[in-house]
Amino acid sequence: MRTKNYIRGTACALLALLVLGAAGCAQGEATGEHTVAGLEALDEGSYSEALELFEEAIADGEQQVLAYRGLGLAYMALGEYEDAAEAFEEALANTDGRMPSNTEDIRLYLATAQYQLENFADVISTCTDILDDSDTGNADAYFLRGASYLAEGLTDEAAADFDAAVALVPEDYDLYLNIYESYSNANLSAVGVTYLQTAQSLKGDDTEYYYNQGRIYYYLGNYEEAQKMLITPVEEKYEPAMYLIGKVYLAMDDYTHALAVYQQIQEEFGQSAQCYNGLAVCAIQMGDYDTALSYISLGLSLEGTDGKQELYFNEIVAYEKKLDFVTAAEKAEAYVENYPTDEAGQKEWAFLQTRE
Repeated sequence: MRTKNYIRGTACALLALLVLGAAGCAQGEATGEHTVAGLEALDEGSYSEALELFEEAIADGEQQVLAYRGLGLAYMALGEYEDAAEAFEEALANTDGRMPSNTEDIRLYLATAQYQLENFADVISTCTDILDDSDTGNADAYFLRGASYLAEGLTDEAAADFDAAVALVPEDYDLYLNIYESYSNANLSAVGVTYLQTAQSLKGDDTEYYYNQGRIYYYLGNYEEAQKMLITPVEEKYEPAMYLIGKVYLAMDDYTHALAVYQQIQEEFGQSAQCYNGLAVCAIQMGDYDTALSYISLGLSLEGTDGKQELYFNEIVAYEKKLDFVTAAEKAEAYVENYPTDEAGQKEWAFLQTRE
């Protein structure tokens, strides 16, 4: 069963979230009615609505670069990466030499979608185009190209790109964590740890500093130190820190405190797939499988794809714990179709086939 890794995220998933966080940055440039409304829907997390609005913008001949860009972002948020890549390619086809910043921006989104599709050669090509046309470099492009090199087994090239990214943004904790996860996914965690150790040496004394140091200790598996670092930001109800302390409690098998944290997060900040997943894991560990399935259902009903892979996985676990192997097998079969590279899912599917 997945307990320690229940709320994991790949390096690219983290980067995709960062990219989507900047979805509205072009809003000031947009003038078309549907395009502006689509960007607002993206900012609000209403991705299906945004999709319809950008399609209307394209049909009405509004600014095609921004409309296709927005369409790609909406598709990416919904996990439709092939459609996202096609939309970004259409956006690029409508750019010209007077739009260098837009071109770089869209290429980065395209590379992110390509990475999610595991089209690593395409990512390398797209990121090389970004870097060849950049006078100052681009840390995200270096990271994505490095992660793709690593996935292709080109470790020297990957290290060079990761180091180039760090040189550009030496105090970016997200970058260090993304690099670590890339190495971890390639079974080279010992190499990735060196980047976490570099991040540990960064100085600071504000809320985000303590939160970020807590993140580093969490990834290093030092949960007691992570707890200590998170005391201040959790007391200040800093939302990311509250999610992280929930993960720390889960990693320590302290399900009572974890449950209380996730309930508090729901009260303070509203619903999220990640929060429902945390609640579901607590319920599973406490033997309350029907409640876990209820939490999972609520999480899966939310829009978007962020956090849902773990919900789908833990849905299999809950049915397995209920000894409903037929339903668990059905869920596992669907899971491996949607996430074919997930080894834990493949193992669950293989095991459940022996129980039918």
